[in-house]
Amino acid sequence: MNTGTAKTVADYVTENIKNAHLFKKHGIDFCCGGNISLAEAATKAQVNLELLEKELQQTDANISAAYDYRNWKLDFLIDHIINVHHQYVEENIPLLIQYAAKLAKVHGGERKELLKIQQLFTEVAQELSAHLKKEELILFPFIKKLVKAEKEGTPAPEPNFGKIDNPIEMMEAEHDEAGAIFKEISHLSDNYTCPDWACNTYRAFYSKLEEFENDLHQHVHLENNILFPKAIELERSLNN
Repeated sequence: MNTGTAKTVADYVTENIKNAHLFKKHGIDFCCGGNISLAEAATKAQVNLELLEKELQQTDANISAAYDYRNWKLDFLIDHIINVHHQYVEENIPLLIQYAAKLAKVHGGERKELLKIQQLFTEVAQELSAHLKKEELILFPFIKKLVKAEKEGTPAPEPNFGKIDNPIEMMEAEHDEAGAIFKEISHLSDNYTCPDWACNTYRAFYSKLEEFENDLHQHVHLENNILFPKAIELERSLNN
């Protein structure tokens, strides 16, 4: 396994999705902030580089074809993103909004961070709901048209948004915004650590928030580091 500095954190996760769990354990951002070298990430997270390399070598030995997303066809990858990650977001937003409202009402007086977390999650929920629709109605269908054109040997379709780079840049910026909000939520919640006296709703809320953030990280990784670069490359190859 090549652990040279030319390879980014995102590259390691693209090659083996299980590396995401390893980076998460060490507090290393592999999606929005994944375009840095392993050495830079280790320094930033204050992790021993040699230890990190050894752990990566161990996970690298267990790559499963079921998780080899980089070799999936783009239309298949899109369906996976929609059916797994988009559906997860849509199903869990209402539950988290209910938890946040209940806890803000019951404990917000003495735990001011709960009021801020409620505000932040409501904001990111609204942004994500609009974001998913833009992907499902505009960007993803165009990528599927590119895949179809490649299969049929026809020219690339002409979108009304110029090059595909334009909507992709917008989606990536929105990914960054969502990631920044969750970093603030994680900080406010002390990395989703409940007080000793916390009720079951409190514990369920923090557990589900952490799960939501973890899913978002993998979701963004699949788009930013695999789907989007391949779609840009495909459009360029069809236009040449």
